Amino acid sequence: MKKISLYILLITIVYSCGKNDKGELVGIKSKSTWNAEKPFGMTLVPGGSFTMGKQDEDISGALNAPTRTVTVRPFYMDETEITNAEYKEFVFWVRDSIVRTELALMADLYSDPEDPASPLAAYQFKAADTADATPYEKYMADKMPDERRLNWDEELIWDTSEFPDEYYTEVMVDSMYIPIEESFDGKRMLKTEKLKYKYSYLDKEAAARNQGNRKDYIKHKVVEVYPDTTVWVKDFDYSYNDPMHQDYFSHQAYEDYPVVGVTWAQAKAFCSWRTKKKNDYLNTKKRLATVPHFRLATETEWEYAARGGLEFSTYPWGGSYTTSDRGCFLANFKPRRGDYAVDGALYTVEAKSYNANDYGLYNMAGNVSEWTDTAYNEASYYLGSTMNPNVEDDKNHRKVIRGGSWKDVAYFLEVSTRDYEYADSARSYIGFRTAQDYLGTDLNP
Repeated sequence: MKKISLYILLITIVYSCGKNDKGELVGIKSKSTWNAEKPFGMTLVPGGSFTMGKQDEDISGALNAPTRTVTVRPFYMDETEITNAEYKEFVFWVRDSIVRTELALMADLYSDPEDPASPLAAYQFKAADTADATPYEKYMADKMPDERRLNWDEELIWDTSEFPDEYYTEVMVDSMYIPIEESFDGKRMLKTEKLKYKYSYLDKEAAARNQGNRKDYIKHKVVEVYPDTTVWVKDFDYSYNDPMHQDYFSHQAYEDYPVVGVTWAQAKAFCSWRTKKKNDYLNTKKRLATVPHFRLATETEWEYAARGGLEFSTYPWGGSYTTSDRGCFLANFKPRRGDYAVDGALYTVEAKSYNANDYGLYNMAGNVSEWTDTAYNEASYYLGSTMNPNVEDDKNHRKVIRGGSWKDVAYFLEVSTRDYEYADSARSYIGFRTAQDYLGTDLNP
């Protein structure tokens, strides 16, 4: 017993000597400091209060509701809608991860791990007992044997003339591309239905409000990520839109145009992947801090950002007209019945078009409508909180969309106009942009 007491005393002395706090309360500080870093392509929307809703007569009836004053915290928001090029990076990451998984599984069957000359050997799963694995990785490999690490260091070969062997060819041709009998014009196209992104998250709000085991609130999602390019045909009967169907997402001419044909679930999956992409990078730099999750903006945040700090404005640019004093249109929409092109654009335009509002946000009116994180509820303006109001309801498949689009009349471009679409619907006129929480208080925006 004396020995135990002596050890405790020694530990206490050593610990006290190691801390130069003179016995004062100094708190536990993190090893790394947190400095808010504006994500690339985003702008800071300062927190504040505003009058939300229609100040003028509402012609839509139940879609909108009376005005009320609400307050939102500061947050980051994409300057533009997510473009085809940006969404394509997501699609290609999913594609490459699936290819690497297929190659690694094939390597387990047909590759000799002792033979470095084996073509598939370079694509094997990174084993936990390799020299580059940390003790933590070795331990977790035993705990979660299904979580095997892919080898991202080896370049994938896409040129068919350079495929190294028949096993690599089998993966690339039979696993990833549609059958020969379904191909035409000498082209083999990807099996887009195979491009699925899997992710998990904790439903923190439900967990906070209810009792139960933590695992009961962990949600697992599997989402097909390729946008529905057929929306250009399906959205318009008796209309020739096949060129948009064939080229809008795939052709480089449209790289800087907003992605469309994505469902609410696909937009949420993109947010998850964008968070993972950034945090994976920080992990390679041995940084302990992680960034707040990228997400869809709430309906309230979206309207606040669209107003650009201008109280009681009809449109993001502040005026009540859709043209400038020189007669130039200020957004991409349908100004007249049947006349989509009088504003200079038949369909969408590049994401960074027209003038940004006072928060530096482009196309908050027109071009494409945008998904929000909010479930549509007719009574939400009456029942919701006045501090960061939002309606989250997984069972409610109607999700609020905002901003109006290239095919809408001016009414839907007003910053206070509400509309909704079903979460599993993809449209040629709906896209999205992402938001991210600002940690701390932005006193000097």
